[in-house]
Amino acid sequence: MTRGNQRELARQKHAKKQNMQKGKRNEDGLSAAARKQRDAEIMQQKQKKANE
Repeated sequence: MTRGNQRELARQKHAKKQNMQKGKRNEDGLSAAARKQRDAEIMQQKQKKANE
């Protein structure tokens, strides 16, 4: 019976770890299009500074 418990605990631990990683990735709450727009603006600003 111990093995079954270990498997269940490992599954729970893995699920928790996966949820934490997903949260870090999308913590800003933006859609893909909005994120792309924001990143494009940031890159334009960086390029503008580099050209000056």
